[in-house]
Amino acid sequence: MRQTRIPGNATPRVSRARRTALAALLSVATSAVQAAPAYVDIPPTSFLSVIETEADAKPQPVAAFALRAEPVTNAEFLAFVNTHREWRRDQVPSLFADTGYLSHWPSATELGGKALPSQPVTRVSWFAAQAYCESENARLPSWIEWERTAAASDTVADARGDSAWRRQLLDWYAKPSTGALANIGGAPNLYGVRDLHGLVWEWVDDYAALMVTADSRDQNDPDRLKFCGAAALSLRDRDNYALLMRIAMLSSLKAADTTANLGFRCARATDAKVMP
Repeated sequence: MRQTRIPGNATPRVSRARRTALAALLSVATSAVQAAPAYVDIPPTSFLSVIETEADAKPQPVAAFALRAEPVTNAEFLAFVNTHREWRRDQVPSLFADTGYLSHWPSATELGGKALPSQPVTRVSWFAAQAYCESENARLPSWIEWERTAAASDTVADARGDSAWRRQLLDWYAKPSTGALANIGGAPNLYGVRDLHGLVWEWVDDYAALMVTADSRDQNDPDRLKFCGAAALSLRDRDNYALLMRIAMLSSLKAADTTANLGFRCARATDAKVMP
């Protein structure tokens, strides 16, 4: 039987082609991994919130969860509105976002000089933030989840008793918020979470239940503790002005409101799968 001779340089060419294809696939896979949002696991604990839900309250259990390591950026939110057109600023119903929604973007699908890709997205409503998190199989964190994570310094899980650490927080809260926002990527705390302080305010899921007056809710209502901080009458740690200001700001908002310094990050169960 006559055999067909394969030219001597054919095998190397096939090998190079295969290597090129594999390299391309690896590059795509690597890019996908890099593009995936980073979540870090926050371990379970018992935590005493700064918000008093009742007199002589004891630390309450906070289950393990995963939290986005950094706030959602303009680039990430732009990708979201490009695939969820109902959340573009020219499409979203006024019920879900006020007139300031993404107003610093030059157009509904363009960022521009006032909204750089790596800056945290701001001027987003609670509704829009929640919808974005759902697109990542996630949700907005509860107040106690946020407070518990934000209480950590870079060395200890609860630095609220550290006067030097608290003074650093106050230095940021005391600064005027008229300048351009910095990019995400600040120093990580003990858990590897960045920018919880010093960059933007952040939506939480139960923002509307953080503070109420003594006569605004029936004290016998079995649902009064449905949300962390519901029926709160006072702050346990009145010297913690940084948290006081954050709580006061969040509790003054409506779900459709947007502000120039209010962003968000997402949370989810530690075993949740990343959405493609």
